[in-house]
Amino acid sequence: MKSDKDNDKKTSRSDSDSFGLPAEIELPNKLYIVPISGRPIFPGIFTPLMINNQEDTKVIEKACDDDNCIGIVMLKNDVDKPTLADVYDVGTVARIIKKINLPDGGINVFVSTLERFRIRKSLSDSNPMVAAVEYLDDEDIKKPEVKPLTRALISEMKEVSENNPMFSEEMRLNMVNIDNPGKIADFIASILNIEKEEQQKVLETVNVPERMQQVLVYIKKEQEILRVQKKIQNELNDRVEKNQRDYFLREELKSIQEELGISTDPKTSDYHKFKEKIDSFNFSGEIKEVLDTELEKFNLLDPHDPEYNIERNYLDLVCNLPWNDRPVENYNLEDAKKVLENDHYGLEDVKKRIMEYLAVRRLKHDGKGSVLILVGPPGVGKTSVGRSIANAMHKEFYRFSVGGEHDEAKIKGFRRTYVGAMPGQILEGLKITKSKAPVFMIDEVDKMNASHQGDPSAALLEVLDPEQNVNFRDTYLNLPFDVSNVFFILTANTLDTIPRPLLDRAEIIELSGYIDQEKIEIAKKYLLPKNLAKNGLKKNQVKFTKAALSLIATEYAREAGVRNYEKCIDKINRKMIRELVEDYEKTHESVKFPTIDDIKVDEIKAVGDAKSDSKKDSDKKPVDENELKQKKLREEQEKVSAEEAKKISAAFAKKTFTVDVAEVRKYLGKAVFDESQIKTASVPGTAIGLAWTSMGGDTLLLESIAFESSKGGLQLTGQMGDVMKESAQIAMNWVKQYAISHKIKDGEWFEKNTVHLHIPEGATPKDGPSAGITMATTFLSLLMNKKIKANLAMTGELSLTGQVLPIGGLREKTVAAKRNKIKTIIIPKANVRDLDEIPAHVKEGIKFIPVSRVEEVVKEVF
Repeated sequence: MKSDKDNDKKTSRSDSDSFGLPAEIELPNKLYIVPISGRPIFPGIFTPLMINNQEDTKVIEKACDDDNCIGIVMLKNDVDKPTLADVYDVGTVARIIKKINLPDGGINVFVSTLERFRIRKSLSDSNPMVAAVEYLDDEDIKKPEVKPLTRALISEMKEVSENNPMFSEEMRLNMVNIDNPGKIADFIASILNIEKEEQQKVLETVNVPERMQQVLVYIKKEQEILRVQKKIQNELNDRVEKNQRDYFLREELKSIQEELGISTDPKTSDYHKFKEKIDSFNFSGEIKEVLDTELEKFNLLDPHDPEYNIERNYLDLVCNLPWNDRPVENYNLEDAKKVLENDHYGLEDVKKRIMEYLAVRRLKHDGKGSVLILVGPPGVGKTSVGRSIANAMHKEFYRFSVGGEHDEAKIKGFRRTYVGAMPGQILEGLKITKSKAPVFMIDEVDKMNASHQGDPSAALLEVLDPEQNVNFRDTYLNLPFDVSNVFFILTANTLDTIPRPLLDRAEIIELSGYIDQEKIEIAKKYLLPKNLAKNGLKKNQVKFTKAALSLIATEYAREAGVRNYEKCIDKINRKMIRELVEDYEKTHESVKFPTIDDIKVDEIKAVGDAKSDSKKDSDKKPVDENELKQKKLREEQEKVSAEEAKKISAAFAKKTFTVDVAEVRKYLGKAVFDESQIKTASVPGTAIGLAWTSMGGDTLLLESIAFESSKGGLQLTGQMGDVMKESAQIAMNWVKQYAISHKIKDGEWFEKNTVHLHIPEGATPKDGPSAGITMATTFLSLLMNKKIKANLAMTGELSLTGQVLPIGGLREKTVAAKRNKIKTIIIPKANVRDLDEIPAHVKEGIKFIPVSRVEEVVKEVF
């Protein structure tokens, strides 16, 4: 760095002689400063400057009158009236070569930039800006690394210039002809597409090797950008070329297909297919108008339009619905009865009701308005009864569940404005069955929930109502469709949670649980053959003794249905098969499965090559050896496995097995239900009641004790509902007045003692009024210190005046009593009419005692 404070001028040896200037130029130590807002200008460049600012124009005029030299410095930030504080300290001194006045008042000057300078002192901060400067010479220009850096710059820049069309041939020649290493770095920095702050940093670097290294880094960045740009450009070109190629091929294919009379456009093909199908339905009125509009809309849509597929799916649904299907009642009662008898054991009342229903349909020759609700605990065969009805009527069967549903769109579909919209289950079922009169089974209707998305039960009302379903409108289709010929069968575990309007539209058929004898017969006729086939055994290859089947029913599967019963049989068969297979493997040589090492790739390739000889080279895909080996290994292992399964099956084919009580205990383990779990009223203060739940009938053991307490009164435990609590209070009050009037206890005793009533299985919620007489009996047994008769149970609602009121679910309660070895049941007199609905084999061995008042109960129980 050099500074001359004593002399007014500095001598500069510049490359500007190439512009016709003298080789040595005297540079002033004070300069008029011209701020620029673009990029910095490097020394050794001949360039024009456009001056539009009036103040800058005056500076140029003064410089021309003085020594023709100006200092060009870049602004740090764009400002309207810059001062020296707003410009960088380092700039470039330039000599004005030519000045041209412009019509708008501005001037265009051509300058030759000479050297770097640094502002040393401000002489005038603005209007005009004048500064004392010191000139900056290049440093370390003779260092040995300068030469290789120069070659690297020229070489790397050559690669950039060849790949960037922005670099002209003149730029390349100028770069090669410059012999000053510092000027080469300056020239390259001035033409690189880098930030102006980075260019300013290069301008401020006087150490030549450092400057050259900086520029090399910027060149490398530029090369990387060019590489990415080139990659993107190539991919774009490939895509454009492929699209063009595909376009020409499609046009050529279209021409060939037109010559052959084949439809060319998939969209046109779909349009004609939809139109032909819709025309064949011979629609009229609203449906015709809407579908004509939809077809025209589909024809105008571009296949790439998002609405295209929505419209196509809609028309596809319309074309696949059975608009013109004619329902036919092509069955007779005798065949229908055979199907029901073959598919189900027992359920005589259910079969009778179904046959009556089918007879009415047969007479009317019309199935409109047919709705059944099958109600019963889990596992009693509701779904299988529905399937049997469909088989008996020779109709298609479609089932779906609405359990837990809280959106009416499940029934009526979604609006087409939503993404992924689809029709409801009603239309979906009609589309799948392709019939206008199928059998629809809607499961779990007692478990629907209303929400902000609608009420599914309310949507079902329109579907099931014979006055409305003639013109049922699915929200997705939004056209009237007749679903009145559909035979709807609903299933539920309880009627309590089903809305009353829904029940009014259906015929209710109740399926009670099975007693042990029925379960044994069901197992023999249906469950055993089905399970043997499921586990790979032949019919009659495994036989269960009657004692074994009875043991499963009494100790392992005592619930109302046969689902757990079937699981027990399946478990026994699985465990037995496992023992047999293990014994077989002990007595026979262990099978050896091939491994990946046994597979030879050459043989696979040979087969593959033979198959692909006919293919074009362009159609052949690269072969993945590992994938080929894995595929061949799976084939070989499956072959060995199949052969081994045949051998094991052949070894067992002639053997038969008998499962008796010992095998049942061995395979099923400890009994789930034993004799100790049979409820008995063995001490005073206890009684057995009968209850009905969604799982079927059940027995309840009520327990009571008394203890001294100043408060007196009644204490209740066992998760009783409000209705049951009220029944307990009614029973307690009636027993209190009865005990006082019959001198069993006096009033003082009730004031000094608290009676505690508990119903075991406290985790299970209980409610209902039918335990009224059972509670009263429990309290009397406690007060009288007497046990009730053995094997006796009761059910009936108690009024405050001692009347015994009727109850529901007598059939289910009787089945539960039968399972628990009850011999006598006390029932309300008003329920005697319900005894006719209970099968004779269920009532067999049970004595029913009808009562109308609780005093009659007292006479019978003690």
